[in-house]
Amino acid sequence: MELQHHTCRICGDSGEHPVYTAREMMFGLKEEFSYFQCAKCQCLQISEFPSDMSHYYPQDYYSLSQSPESLYPNPIESWARRNRDRYAVLKKGVWGRLVSLLHPAELDMACLSHMKLNRKSRIVDVGCGTGFLLYFLKEAGFENVSGVEPHIDADINYANGLVIKKDHVHELSEEQDIIMFHHSFEHLPDPIETLEVVRRLLPPGGICMLRIPLVSSEAWKKYGTHWVQLDAPRHFFLYSIESLNILAEKTKFKIKEIVYDSDEFQFWGSQQYLKDIPLMAENSYGRNPAKSIFSSEEIEGYKKMADKLNADSQGDQAAIYMVKT
Repeated sequence: MELQHHTCRICGDSGEHPVYTAREMMFGLKEEFSYFQCAKCQCLQISEFPSDMSHYYPQDYYSLSQSPESLYPNPIESWARRNRDRYAVLKKGVWGRLVSLLHPAELDMACLSHMKLNRKSRIVDVGCGTGFLLYFLKEAGFENVSGVEPHIDADINYANGLVIKKDHVHELSEEQDIIMFHHSFEHLPDPIETLEVVRRLLPPGGICMLRIPLVSSEAWKKYGTHWVQLDAPRHFFLYSIESLNILAEKTKFKIKEIVYDSDEFQFWGSQQYLKDIPLMAENSYGRNPAKSIFSSEEIEGYKKMADKLNADSQGDQAAIYMVKT
């Protein structure tokens, strides 16, 4: 294993750290990027930030290319979704509970139930793409939701009143109750400064939620640089539990809860990378399950393995709930 001198951007350790070479495999560009893993806090981080990241966020990037308005045009489906999503967050409503039994809410919606929200809670989603989660929250009756996304072409104004600003979190000025990052925090080059900005925007007891991939996981141990959630070069930081504790301490947050929510993606995505199959390839399971290298039995097995890893706190992603102290 090669060791190089680097200064960890999280804990500041400037000793020798293991170095890895990872390839861009979402789009199959296969460009190589150097990462190092801090020997002290275990955070895996890109050695040098690319000077221009626009190349790696094309307009068909999955979170930027679709509109939530195109989903559920059927009035009955829309009613069912609104009730289900409201129940997923508030845990209230008979109809929503019944719909949830048949069609459980997506993880990004369900994870909000840990924060004791109400319909007037002021919620900002940072790096929200075209705002799917926020759109469905708005439809479910949450009044004060908004988003910021630097990679969209212009502000998005939806007919239901939701606004997604082409902006960074640093531009926000109004107080919020909840600021959340759904798989966007690992894309940011300045995590400490970002959390300092977030802290200023929250009242005492306000919550910052990070949903992020974790290098403190069985998937990183098993797959190394073929781990699908390394996602070079878009993911600048793959956090460990140790590095998250340091981040929280430095920015005066307290980690209240960690909920592991990894799924079968950690296995099928990484197995594809081992076989040189990009995530966006025509025979990728994510695009064409029938053309993929996996049987339905294998995918079911991966789901069970993911559930066990989550129960053992070894899943490759989690929701981190941090409270302003």
